[in-house]
Amino acid sequence: MKRLNLARSISVGTFLIGSVLAGINVHAAEHEWKMATSWGGGPLMELGAQAFADKIEFLTDGRIKVQVFTGGTLGKALNVSETVKNGVAQAGHTWMGYDWGKDKAVVVFGGFAGSMDSERMLHWLYEGGGIEMQREFRMEKFGVVSMPLFIRTAEAFLHSNKPVRTMDDLQGLKVRTAGAWLEISESMGASPVTMPGAEVYTSLERGTIDATEWGTLYENITPGFYKIAKYVVIPGVHQPVAPFELVINKDAFAALSERDQKLVELAAKLVTFESWTKIGDEDAKALQFYRDAGNEIIELDDDVQIAVKKQAIEWGKKQEEDNEWFKKAYESQLAYEELWKDASRYRNVASPND
Repeated sequence: MKRLNLARSISVGTFLIGSVLAGINVHAAEHEWKMATSWGGGPLMELGAQAFADKIEFLTDGRIKVQVFTGGTLGKALNVSETVKNGVAQAGHTWMGYDWGKDKAVVVFGGFAGSMDSERMLHWLYEGGGIEMQREFRMEKFGVVSMPLFIRTAEAFLHSNKPVRTMDDLQGLKVRTAGAWLEISESMGASPVTMPGAEVYTSLERGTIDATEWGTLYENITPGFYKIAKYVVIPGVHQPVAPFELVINKDAFAALSERDQKLVELAAKLVTFESWTKIGDEDAKALQFYRDAGNEIIELDDDVQIAVKKQAIEWGKKQEEDNEWFKKAYESQLAYEELWKDASRYRNVASPND
């Protein structure tokens, strides 16, 4: 009898343990996504791609799990949208401007020298109709679902082996860049080239290029450009803002419930705002970091900054002539910037530190 009771106890215990384990697995992944990225690591990976993967798994109770891959693993690092469209990856994290060669309107959404600053861009995206426009554009022209994921404040203009302050200093400067600045900087006398991020350090070290732009002051600490380039040039007139992109295969997105689609959008929005505040905080500390590392901080002459903005707007107006999407999106942004023209007067209060 005791043996029978023991057997029953073991059986009941096994049942209860199995029930608990089954309960834990109620929210096992229903959608397992691969995410292609353009990054080898650093803040874009940690605060962007991986942050999204962690957040969407948490918000969906594990129904959506995203495995993040470094740039070049699932396809070309600068061609993530194509990798996603073809279904090699269900999602991707990239900068839309890398699709520059297919449609120049991508730089309006990804930011270029003629863009607003990051605060205005965030408001345009989330309150001024920008996200809806971006979604429509990407689906019509590239066949993928798109939304912002991660945003920068103004980038550092250059990490350079040569001092750059004036228009004369730009002449013949071999600079790594991407997007619209390839054409705009060339029109201003520079000699621009583009390359994946993983190649920039060695190119700068070997003298293949004189200077590089990449990210903000904080973001540029990780790749270590400051170790081999003496001069840090600010502000990033070539890129006042840089919204990055979550791109999703349309069939993979359609396979989600309406609720999970909304949670994907929420996760992307949370990551975008959190990246903005984190980078803003870290950028404030970065100048002293570079000074302590022995770098010289150079601020571009005002006339250079003004000339770049004017040249960029002229360049943008030219693109509008034969690109309806460029015209639609850029005119919307310019109108929004005009709406905010007095913002500094009613939003900012004078400070002894100004």
